[in-house]
Amino acid sequence: MMSKSQPIIIIKKNRHQKHGHHGGAWKVAYADFVTAMMAFFLVMWLINTSPQVRSPMASYFRDPGIFDHTSGGGAAPGASMGAMAGNADTPPVAGARAALEETAETIRRQLESLPDFPEIKARVEMEMTAEGLRIEMLDDDTQQAFFDVGSANPRPQMIDILKVITENVKKLPNTIAIEGHTDSRPYGPTLNYSNWQLSSDRANAARQAMESEGMPPTQLEALHAYGSARLRHADKPLDPRNRRIAIVIR
Repeated sequence: MMSKSQPIIIIKKNRHQKHGHHGGAWKVAYADFVTAMMAFFLVMWLINTSPQVRSPMASYFRDPGIFDHTSGGGAAPGASMGAMAGNADTPPVAGARAALEETAETIRRQLESLPDFPEIKARVEMEMTAEGLRIEMLDDDTQQAFFDVGSANPRPQMIDILKVITENVKKLPNTIAIEGHTDSRPYGPTLNYSNWQLSSDRANAARQAMESEGMPPTQLEALHAYGSARLRHADKPLDPRNRRIAIVIR
């Protein structure tokens, strides 16, 4: 029997406690991600807005004080309700692309009415690119060329095609660029005249033909002479299809 004077010994054991939750660090990371995505979509929206919308916004961020007198209830100058709402129905880029696709279809139909359409059908190509609507007129061989051999004199088929293109382009607010391209065949035994000059003269001849049909000179944004620097068929530098004129509707 235990004596009353004997001390009572209590043994305590330290137990490993479980780790608690890591807190809200993941929430901070998620919030940063959402903020970055929102900023990205805002930048994409601003890129697709008109200059009339971007200009006041840029001015605000440069000097916020100059907008203190305005109220916050209205849209920025030049912005429609559709633009302020993201223009979900017809975004500016989509609308411009749709207009160019419609123009391309109209040009196709009008080209089909030309008497020489069976001969030129395979030598006129249209496609939508990042630049806009690109229309290329390609040579096939010396018997089916849009310019006299070695010169910048456009043949009647080229004039007819440029008339159709001009009739539709001059109705648009879009600017255009004209490109001249050649193949890699040297122009001649001397260096007095080269493919660079030939491609430049042909592009300029296309410009003159379009302006004579009523295209405003201010609608032309650029005139490019590429010579043989941008071959359409790089594996076949002498292929006649490398000789071409391109009209780019921005």
